[in-house]
Amino acid sequence: MSVQERKERERADRERLIVATARELAEQQGWDAVTTRRLAERIEYSQPVLYSHFRGKREIIGAVALEGAAEMAALLRAAARAADGPRARVTALAHAYLDFAARNPAVYDAMFKLDGGLAFADEDTPEPLKDAFAALLESLGEVAGDRVHPGLFTEVFWAALHGLTTLTRAGRLPPEEAERRTELLVDRLAMV
Repeated sequence: MSVQERKERERADRERLIVATARELAEQQGWDAVTTRRLAERIEYSQPVLYSHFRGKREIIGAVALEGAAEMAALLRAAARAADGPRARVTALAHAYLDFAARNPAVYDAMFKLDGGLAFADEDTPEPLKDAFAALLESLGEVAGDRVHPGLFTEVFWAALHGLTTLTRAGRLPPEEAERRTELLVDRLAMV
């Protein structure tokens, strides 16, 4: 391995450490606790080293969002593959999405609530975000209906899942009805 290759590998390792540490800190204490000073202390590097990877917290949030989108896409596809038939796939997809959001609230916030400097619904949208949407579209497109554009249907279904996630986390919806809400979403919106 050349010196240059070793330096590139070390740089990539440091970047992964910064993102993992930010994610861990955000999940434990919230995004307000994630500061460059605290990250530098936790990873045992100076703030200038941290800034050599990310220009600030916004870029770190974006990196966490992209990592989360890739994880979500993989989970959605795995859930859909494990289900048999359109209804089971849509139900599994909804549960996988809601479970991911519940288990990873800080990552979910980085993806959909906080400003990570990422473009959505645009030609400049990063591939992991496009892929997470594609993971939804792959299963939802088959149940959209004859006169409904699959992408539009997926956006509406995604918006419903996001609304359930957001309202549940805010304590606005009684948790004991979560399963019935998911069933209703699948039955009425996907009509499968």
